[in-house]
Amino acid sequence: MQRIVCPERDDWQATAHAMGFTFHAIGGERYWDERAYYGFTLDEIERSIEAPTGELDAMCRQLVARVVDSERDLRRLQIPQNFWTFIAASWKRGDASLYGRLDLRFDGHGPAKLLEYNADTPTSLFEAAVFQWTWLEQAIERQIIPRAADQYNSLHERLIARWAEVARGKPVHLAAMMENDEDAGTLAYLEDTARQAGLATTQLDVTAIGWRDDGHFVDLDERPMALVFKLYPWEWMVRETFGARLKGGDTRWIEPPWKMILSNKGILPLLWEMFPNHPNLLPAYFDDDPAAATLGTSYVRKPLYSREGANVTIVSGGETLVAEDGPYGSEGFIRQALAPLPAFNGQHPVLGSWLVGDTPCGLSIREDENPITGNGSRFVPHAIV
Repeated sequence: MQRIVCPERDDWQATAHAMGFTFHAIGGERYWDERAYYGFTLDEIERSIEAPTGELDAMCRQLVARVVDSERDLRRLQIPQNFWTFIAASWKRGDASLYGRLDLRFDGHGPAKLLEYNADTPTSLFEAAVFQWTWLEQAIERQIIPRAADQYNSLHERLIARWAEVARGKPVHLAAMMENDEDAGTLAYLEDTARQAGLATTQLDVTAIGWRDDGHFVDLDERPMALVFKLYPWEWMVRETFGARLKGGDTRWIEPPWKMILSNKGILPLLWEMFPNHPNLLPAYFDDDPAAATLGTSYVRKPLYSREGANVTIVSGGETLVAEDGPYGSEGFIRQALAPLPAFNGQHPVLGSWLVGDTPCGLSIREDENPITGNGSRFVPHAIV
């Protein structure tokens, strides 16, 4: 693994706009950054990223099978009790997952380590599946990268195939907070893949979802919504006014309710408990567990629910190195052993390893000078060289 400085395409912004990638900058700062790329060997991809991703996902599914029948674990995850049977039913009937992303710490030496699982509402999908592939093709053509370069990326094709498996020809509604450019862009891309799978689609803002007293969630035209992809977190849905209706409705949701377990950072100590000393896990404990003291004075403290690095604190030798503000933490925290992100020319990359269904199939990389990856961290492409 290496970070390779390279020239950017002089027309990349025009290409981005032509492809609908309108959120390539965030707050006036670069989000997409092709002034460098990360190069990997094929062996690194297959042995150190793809294989562990599949194994970690299988371990997570074993964990869900345990948690749905464990009152103790459900309480430790702070999942509202009135949704326990809702989640268990979703798991036991085999509700299908569309996709997810594991965030990994990897530097090319030693095993990749799981930092967290973005199991419910992962973004950076369009840029991973489509725009970095366009970069690869054009960068080869323009002799920016070696002619024999490749990319670990079958996301687009697998999403289309997965939609066909999940929906089985039924129409699908797709909902998000449409005022957020990144969410709207991600939703538009997912809608495109669903249409390429032959599905009829309807896109709407999540606030436009209605409830009809005959037991149906409905769209703005009062049509029942049988299958809904929602780019909106489960932990928000169950705590909102309409959340109580979720258990009585006949809508099938993507991601499914059992993903409420895996989108919780409490799975990190639970995984360590189930699979102690696994080479792809870091030691982790709930904040109030006396065993957390075994981590000593160096650890990362994370809320059970958090996004884009909010409310994460890095402690080293008893001193706080970095602490991010945010709205999370009321449900509790976990502590994970400190495994500092590698530094490549002063940049700290996190590897996003994608799954469609349960198949590992792609890679995205976010980097930052800050050792906590946040909303503004830049997306940098990769290549197999």
